[in-house]
Amino acid sequence: MLPVLFEFGPIKIYSFGLMAALALLAGSWLVKLELDRRGYPEGIWNNYSMAAMLGGFLGAKINFLVFNPQVLEGNWIKGVFSGAGLVWYGGLVGGVVATFLLSRKYGHSFADLADAFAPALVMAYMVGRVGCLVSGDGDYGYATDVPWAMAFPNGVVPTLPGERVHPTPLYEIALMGVALLVLWKTRTRPWAPWGQFGLYLMLAGTERFVVEFWRRNPDVAFGLTTAQLFSIGMFALGAILFARRDRNQRMSSATA
Repeated sequence: MLPVLFEFGPIKIYSFGLMAALALLAGSWLVKLELDRRGYPEGIWNNYSMAAMLGGFLGAKINFLVFNPQVLEGNWIKGVFSGAGLVWYGGLVGGVVATFLLSRKYGHSFADLADAFAPALVMAYMVGRVGCLVSGDGDYGYATDVPWAMAFPNGVVPTLPGERVHPTPLYEIALMGVALLVLWKTRTRPWAPWGQFGLYLMLAGTERFVVEFWRRNPDVAFGLTTAQLFSIGMFALGAILFARRDRNQRMSSATA
């Protein structure tokens, strides 16, 4: 694994940082395609992409600090501004809040924006997981002897000597690739607002819930991890939004 891709004197190019930047670019590209297709003002996609990115990073960091206050002990500045602690569900909440606030400023439908962002969220997540894999940041799973097991001896969080583990970032990339295909194929359906975002929540929640069984995260309640509990909430909310889409379609057909 290559936590550091290149070094130019004192300057280091980290693989995770590079992939995070590429995740932003890839997600922004899909946001642009969708907002242009939906008739939003030219260039507005950039403002929404930046708001989602900044809100996502802030939400991820806040989530990490709330559940890991010990990192603020001693050098709290380092704890706050380090690159560690970018928890995905905190990032999702932060990005949603930032996008909502900006939609209020512009007077745009937040439900329509949420639907437009659905494929981009999956794309950004997939590219980000490539960064996790290449850097070996500890998001891998339990030790195993399956044929596709991998070792991360030079990772940011190295595996033990001779240890091979579940490459769970690869699992996530594969499953979210399927989710991206589904969302991209269905994005033009004449669903009621929130339908596409509801589908995203169900797909993303299912993916993370399943992959967590191979991850190294500790159980917190009912034999489930924090991410799995959050995933259950995501799926439930997504199912409600998606069912609302189905109900509105039936009502429209009945009155036609």
